[in-house]
This record gives sequence, C-alpha cells and structure tokens, in this order.
Amino acid sequence: MKKIMIALAALSLLSMVSWANEDAFRSDHPDEYTVVKGDTLWDISNRFLNTPWLWPEIWHVNPKIENPHLIYPGDVIQLVYIDGQPRLTVERTLRMAPGETRLSPSVRVVPREDAITAIPLDRINSFLSRSRIVTEAELEAAPYMLAGPEQRLIVGAGDRAYARGEFDDHINTYGAYRRERAYVDPVTREYLGTHAKNLGTVNLVSTEGDVGTVRVIRSNEELRPTDRLLPNEQLAMDSTFYPSAPDVEIEGVIMEVEGGISNVGKLNVVIINRGDREGLLAGNVLAVYKVGETVRDRVQNRPVKLPDERAGLVMVFRTFEKMSLAIVLEAERPLAVNDRLRNP
Repeated sequence: MKKIMIALAALSLLSMVSWANEDAFRSDHPDEYTVVKGDTLWDISNRFLNTPWLWPEIWHVNPKIENPHLIYPGDVIQLVYIDGQPRLTVERTLRMAPGETRLSPSVRVVPREDAITAIPLDRINSFLSRSRIVTEAELEAAPYMLAGPEQRLIVGAGDRAYARGEFDDHINTYGAYRRERAYVDPVTREYLGTHAKNLGTVNLVSTEGDVGTVRVIRSNEELRPTDRLLPNEQLAMDSTFYPSAPDVEIEGVIMEVEGGISNVGKLNVVIINRGDREGLLAGNVLAVYKVGETVRDRVQNRPVKLPDERAGLVMVFRTFEKMSLAIVLEAERPLAVNDRLRNP
C-alpha cells in the first residue's frame, strides 16, 4: 500500500489562494464545507466556484506538504478574507492512531487511498481497461489467434492455445483484442482510428516459426480465431487531474457514448473527434452545446436558425492522435451524439 507521511499538527494550512474580486465565486457559496467520503474535487470546487476547473488554484498549497493535492474526508474548506481579498483555505483535522486519546509529537502514516479523487475514477478505469484506439495497420500487423487445443475455436482463462504472426522476443504478455468499429469524423469524413475491445490477456509460452503457443491467463469473453494480440499498454492513471481550458481553440463533436446509447448523462464516458493532433490534453475541459433548432420566422416567412445552447461540460481523461475519451461532469439537459464541443 502506498502511504504518505504527514507530521501531526493541531491545524495544517494546506491552501491559500486569492482572487482580485469575488467574480470567481458562486453567489450561493458556503462559508465553509467539511469534506466527506464520496466527495470529489470537482464536486467541492463546484460548491464554491463559478468555474470549477479552477480547482488547481484552490489546491495550490503549502510547499512543506509532501503532496498538496491530496484532500481527505474531515478536512474543512473555508472562505476567509485577508487584506480585503477573498481567499480559500483548507484546514486539516488531526489524525490519531487507532486507540490513541492524546496528542504526541510523532509522525503518522495516512493511506493515500483515503484521499478523495478529482473525479470518480471507477467510472473510467473499467473503460480504459477494455478500450484501445489503434489503426487498421496496427491490427493487420499484429499476431492473431489461430486455434485452441484439439482444434477448438473458443478458448478461455487457463486454456492453452495457438497464435500466428511476428512475436517480439522481448514481449511475453499480450492483450487479446477484437476489432469493434472504425471511427470516421462526422464532419470531414476522415478516418480517425479503430476501437479494439480487450478480451483478455495471454502469455507467450514458446514459438516455432511464426506459430506461438500461448496460455490464456485472463479472459472477459471467449477468445476466437482472428482475435488480435497487442503488447500490453502501461497506463499510469493518476487520480489527480489539472482541469483547464485548452490552450488552443477546439471545435468538435461527441461521436459515441460508452455502451452505444444515444443520450448522454452525468458521468457517462464519451468519445470525441479531437485529440493530440489538435492540442488536447488530459484534464482539458470542454463545453457541450446543443445545436440550435431551425424555426420559421412568421413575419419574414423564412427559416431562422436559433443559437446553439450550452448544455454541459466534459473533461478529457485520455487522448489518442485524432480522438479522445472524456467524462461528462455536468449535464444541464440530456446530451446526445453529435452535440458540439467548444472551449468553455
């Protein structure tokens, strides 16, 4: 278990940030808020700020704290005024060892896992583990499942099987993937990438020529002939994102929602048609707009397109060359595939 060391103190000042005026704060903000289990940094920031993605400024904190971005249940966030300027402070309550009833000048160990996350990571971790965007060329060049023992066509965890292709001498573990669908930009019709669905994991036991013997060590679904084997990705998912507006102008659309549904709600994962190439970064926040309806002007007797209406916010959490995955943080009304994305 990863742990951090925090010195005992009656009160630890974690954060103090000032704004030139109160425009950044919601009119109905509380004077203080006590963090509870289940909170996220986004939820807390949204209680105080009109623009919740400014939370990195809230958690810009005392450099003596080892990891100032870790906020724990029981911490108290307060709005105070210093020299007439509004500032947010976070005070940490004492954490005592189990059974201890008095303070002592010693160091306590606080599990990192007790810290609240920036967003609900459980909503995206499962999606990351079973989704990968690759090119058709990558899939065509990858080794593929050939058959199971005794010419069986379906294999699962614990089974021995055979695959064919060019195996890397330095790679023993592969993910098994199945081609799901190719994505085409709905505006330009450019090919953006292919969604490969993860089915499981295999270990390469031996090779003879271009035929490899593999052992299925994990499977979500049965593996079949033609399923492709790709080297496992080393994904380092951090619970702390730094939400911000993109540095460049972004114009995009929602192409798909996890699960193939058409309507989008809060905490749904969506696939968008912009990525590394356009300058998107993990943590970038985008506003979602519903396309304005076209109505008839009964005075001039001609159609008029109404303005697009802002309807929500998404935050990018993983980028590919031409596409990205994002999570819906706010949805004032049901969102949908083909809704437009712009800088917030």
